[in-house]
Amino acid sequence: MGTLAPEPEVTCSKQYLALGLKISGKEKSGKPRVLSLLSTLLERSVQNNESLLESSQSEDVITIFHGSRAPSLNIEQYLDRIYKYSCCSPSCFVVAHIYMERFIECTSAHLTSLNVHRLLITSVMVAAKFIDDAFYNNAYYARVGGVTTKELNKLEMKFLFGLDFQLHVNVPTFGSYCSLIEKEGTVGLQIERSIQACRISESWSNKDDSKCAQIAR
Repeated sequence: MGTLAPEPEVTCSKQYLALGLKISGKEKSGKPRVLSLLSTLLERSVQNNESLLESSQSEDVITIFHGSRAPSLNIEQYLDRIYKYSCCSPSCFVVAHIYMERFIECTSAHLTSLNVHRLLITSVMVAAKFIDDAFYNNAYYARVGGVTTKELNKLEMKFLFGLDFQLHVNVPTFGSYCSLIEKEGTVGLQIERSIQACRISESWSNKDDSKCAQIAR
């Protein structure tokens, strides 16, 4: 007699819990796992796109989301900041990722270190407005994201028109992106940990390197 397959709703519920999505704004007890996984996924996507553009010697499609240089905060730090101060639900970050994918597909642009931060603050804000019961206004999100209110207003309008105001995300699509974030993000974290482990081994096997590390501290 074969084993019964788990109900889809049960599987999704466990996945949501694993990603830290079943947390309301007032019940925040720590950083939801989805932030780390999403930052790893986005970071790898940025690196791949920039390598592709460099190797093909082609220029990216420039949009108003592009800055002249990359911000000092990396993607994970930026996501942590948005989550900390926006008080939006963790699910907003999954929906924001879906919006970003749709926008990039429509504009034919590439996700790079020059546009990822503005795309993130804009997409999270739009997602919060669409799925959360309560949310901050544009002026507040602008301060969180490190841009002016005027600029964020323009980014939001460009973003919405780029999506053709199609903001609805059905449950199957949301679930598939949760699976993608968990799968791809976990692979990236495993690779990163392997690289860090190799570097630790190398530093232990090289006495001169160890001394330099102590001096650097």
